[in-house]
Amino acid sequence: MGKVVIDMSISLDGFVAGPNDNPKQPLGENAEVLHNWLFSGDQVSQVNEFFKLSEANRVVHDKSLINAGAMIVGRGTYDIVNGWGGSHPNKGVPVFVVTHRGPETIAEGTTPFTFVSDGVVSAVKKAKAVSGDKEIGVAGANISQQCLKAGLVDEIFVHIVPVTLGKGKRLFEEFTSLEIVEVINASDVTHIRYKVIQ
Repeated sequence: MGKVVIDMSISLDGFVAGPNDNPKQPLGENAEVLHNWLFSGDQVSQVNEFFKLSEANRVVHDKSLINAGAMIVGRGTYDIVNGWGGSHPNKGVPVFVVTHRGPETIAEGTTPFTFVSDGVVSAVKKAKAVSGDKEIGVAGANISQQCLKAGLVDEIFVHIVPVTLGKGKRLFEEFTSLEIVEVINASDVTHIRYKVIQ
């Protein structure tokens, strides 16, 4: 079975989104800087030409996309990005959306969406059933916190951007013991992969 990995860009002070995130500004106030590293280079991603990165960042980003067998997000994330218009940037990878109720309509696109109404444990189980030995990516502050609290997360892969937001949505709310697995420095972001110590 593949590992469950929280994979998110984050500010130095621990925020993954600014305040007042909404469909017009999905990352919230002042937080678009958290994803600048995905577009600040001249190397086109070999997985999705939408991303243009530095060489070091392209290697990190493409490896994550290639290793992904499924994703888990919350309904808040899904709604804010309008379901990625039916096509998540990691083309064809199934996305499991944890929600109390499914949307009335689902945008047509390349991404198979499954709406899971019985919690994160069920979502992880369903994602593992389709991901084989590939990783299950978890994105979104609330869903990440739920997965951590339930002891479902194997690794955390954060892309630390050298900026402080001061307020917004924090990734971490509780004590979590971690072990550093890998550190990759790039000019505009530091990628750190941690093993979660259960």
